[in-house]
Amino acid sequence: MEFDQEKITRIHEVCTDFNAMEAKLEDLKSVHPCGVIIPVLGDAFRKPTFGKIIEGLNECQYLKKVFIALSTVNDGDYDRAMQMSHKFEVPCEIVWCNKPEVEVILKGLKSKGLDVTISKGKGKDLWIATGIASLDLHAFALHDADIVTYSGSIPTKLLYSIVEPRLDFSFAKGYYARINLDKKKMYGRVCRLFISPIIDALQKKLGHRSDFLRYLKSFSYALSGEIAIYSDLALNLRIPGGWGLEMGMLAELYRNVSTKRICEVDLGFFDHYHKRVSQGSLIKTAQDCFITLLRTLTETEGIDISEPFLLSLQVTYLRFAQDRIRQYNADAICNGLHFDRHEEESSVEALSQVIMDAGRQYMSTPTSAQLPDWLRTISAMPDAREQLRDAAIEK
Repeated sequence: MEFDQEKITRIHEVCTDFNAMEAKLEDLKSVHPCGVIIPVLGDAFRKPTFGKIIEGLNECQYLKKVFIALSTVNDGDYDRAMQMSHKFEVPCEIVWCNKPEVEVILKGLKSKGLDVTISKGKGKDLWIATGIASLDLHAFALHDADIVTYSGSIPTKLLYSIVEPRLDFSFAKGYYARINLDKKKMYGRVCRLFISPIIDALQKKLGHRSDFLRYLKSFSYALSGEIAIYSDLALNLRIPGGWGLEMGMLAELYRNVSTKRICEVDLGFFDHYHKRVSQGSLIKTAQDCFITLLRTLTETEGIDISEPFLLSLQVTYLRFAQDRIRQYNADAICNGLHFDRHEEESSVEALSQVIMDAGRQYMSTPTSAQLPDWLRTISAMPDAREQLRDAAIEK
């Protein structure tokens, strides 16, 4: 293991004492109450992985509350989610994010000039859950509902790094090796095969002058969805409404927080359910992330995006991505991992088209599709969080 540090502080796992971490969080519970937010789509909580998540969170008795941000239009899904919540041994509340009563409140915000109704998906659900959770919590961890390798150490390590008084972090992001040890296969394809090489390609195009790109390269795994954050900081950030949530969050932190207040935490080996790169959601994630990159670079570096720029960037990206494949192939051979080079090359070809498609989309609509930060929302409707809590959570 190497102990190198980048612009962002990296907290390694060497001889971590989880019992000591949990005890510390328990001691601080009354002063710094912590919780967890988990976005859940439809009946995803019925998958075996969610049972493992419940078991892991039940070990975390320091948690004040768990919020399940449920997205469904099906009453049956909601009823089953309520039944599932009784399996938690820590307080758990189901936030039904698209409940009709919630939509009424969002239309009220729209009448005040804040239109959240145009956004769909995970970003909007987390925006609602974050507002509600901030009423009860000093800090919260956030992660998805499909983590195969879940344990209580995930929220514990993330939350400890920002709540421990001897540290001075307000945001923590997980990093890990995306490897399925049973199948002996690498994953994390959008990050490995698109985000990392496109950042290198952009740096080359911009003459390595961009502070924002250097900041992004400091993260070991820029697209990890496992974070911990102070509630007051979360209220200050604009959350993207689409699939580019993780990249959009990093861009918002770049604008609002000193890098000294940000850390990344080693979560070890990590695995969750996988999709093919050709499937819509992964391509859409890459598109939204790339649009966020272009928008942030335009705002911070003043770059001009044009058709010739995108074509040149596509060629440069392909070279960097193909170099990555050669490197990952070597890593796989030496570690006895299954590595389908043809599949990797096909994924890169599909992802290269994202540069042109998403780039043209950005040029036609360069304005941001971000949700309003909560401070602005509270200014427009002072009791918005309380109204959403009362509408989305059944007492």
